[in-house]
Amino acid sequence: MKCTGRIYRLMAVLFLSVILVSGCREAEEVTVVYETENYNRDIYRGELSAGNLCVALDNIVPDGILDLSTLHASALFDVNNSKVDFAYNIHERLFPASTTKIMTALLAIKHADLNAVTTVSVNASSTSFAADESICGIVTGDQLTIRDLLYGLMLRSGNDAAVAIAEHVAGSVEGFAQMMNEEAQSLMATNTHFVNPNGLHDADHYTTAYDLYLIFNECIRHQEFIDIIATPQYTVNITGADGAVRQADWMQTNYYASGRAEQPVGASVVGGKTGTTNEAGNCLILLEKGANDENYISIVMGAVSKSLLYQNMTAMINSIPVYQ
Repeated sequence: MKCTGRIYRLMAVLFLSVILVSGCREAEEVTVVYETENYNRDIYRGELSAGNLCVALDNIVPDGILDLSTLHASALFDVNNSKVDFAYNIHERLFPASTTKIMTALLAIKHADLNAVTTVSVNASSTSFAADESICGIVTGDQLTIRDLLYGLMLRSGNDAAVAIAEHVAGSVEGFAQMMNEEAQSLMATNTHFVNPNGLHDADHYTTAYDLYLIFNECIRHQEFIDIIATPQYTVNITGADGAVRQADWMQTNYYASGRAEQPVGASVVGGKTGTTNEAGNCLILLEKGANDENYISIVMGAVSKSLLYQNMTAMINSIPVYQ
């Protein structure tokens, strides 16, 4: 009887072991299925937010390309390969002047109907700006589309067009500046702060060459932006407050488009944005196309003269074949 009891106990232990092993295997199978369906999704193993961006912490300055004593910052970004080919002071806070307007254009493209007609306010009238400031010549009561204003903004670099866009999109310059700063933060342009849509000097209005790259890199994701900066001249029809229609021709301000600077040979210049104030110096950000249609973004900030601005920019673009 004792032997039989032991057998029963052994059989019971074996039975429980089988159940436990089976249960563990089932639990393991369930776990594997769950992990496969959930933890292996891209949300868990996806790329970092900067995975497709050009990143550089330190200067990358190949010898003999630029005269660095004539500028504040410069950079050359190989967009397709997420590579920084040239970097000088790209994280130094600087005044952007009218290169600010790339952010103004970006917000208009993202938040406005480009075919919508807007009426120019007193604040946006060219008569509200100083005689030496860049303007499109729009006045109070004029009507034109947001698309028209974008051409005036990016080609003629109109400070009046910038304010007209800001008021249309956000209701006020102050509200638009808040949108600009929110967009900058979302693009990781954390060393940037804007107070106006046109880049008129303010001590609290600043950016870096790297932050400009981040903003411009977002801009060129929009075909409308590329179409605008690639246009050498734009003819606009403006309806005045009296109903009369007049035409204006807005030309590119960058010297490559106007023929005042010889075209680089390292890549084809698509277009971009100039900027000049006494405090910012001469600035330029450009999109170029390489031999295989790859994108490059080049930036020069704070050049001491226009001629040195284009001399340095050309030298940097002409170095592109070296990096390919």
